Amino acid sequence: MNQQLNVEEQKILLKIARDAITAQVCNGVVYVEPREEMALNNRSGCFVTIKKGRKLRGCIGNFQSEKPLFKEVAEMAIASATKDPRFAPMTSTDLDNFFLEISVLGPLEKIESIDEISVGRDGIYLEKNVHRGVLLPQVATENGWDRETFLSQTCVKAGLPVNAWQDNDADIYIFNAQIFNDDIFPPR
Repeated sequence: MNQQLNVEEQKILLKIARDAITAQVCNGVVYVEPREEMALNNRSGCFVTIKKGRKLRGCIGNFQSEKPLFKEVAEMAIASATKDPRFAPMTSTDLDNFFLEISVLGPLEKIESIDEISVGRDGIYLEKNVHRGVLLPQVATENGWDRETFLSQTCVKAGLPVNAWQDNDADIYIFNAQIFNDDIFPPR
């Protein structure tokens, strides 16, 4: 991962994500004010997760970005709210009490052995043929999974059999993330 974001930068990104979702849902027009903070202008991948009543409501992201982080966060927030194929797009009634979590990603690192995976620290990205699946680091912790369950669930996410991670043609990558959310910085 590049540099860690400080508390103020994390708060700014959460506000940008919330404002982008609200603007998109309410009027379909989003403008994100340019940011001067150097860390918010770095090119980093990120995922934005939306929960409603602590249940997943949307989660979309990119591993890499050609855009500054603050713009990528806004775009991924809008995509999570309106384009996650698992859920209907958010409407104005969904804007009451939604929970945001942002994961700013470090680089992907291909691993040779699953022993390199540290549950709670690493996320998993798995590729096999045309199938791809990703689970963020916090997913394993939130569900109390061990390493093999985490790998199996990444296979399920990719549309593969649960043991596909054991196949020779399965490529497994790990990544870390700086994770922050509304529990740490409640919206005002």
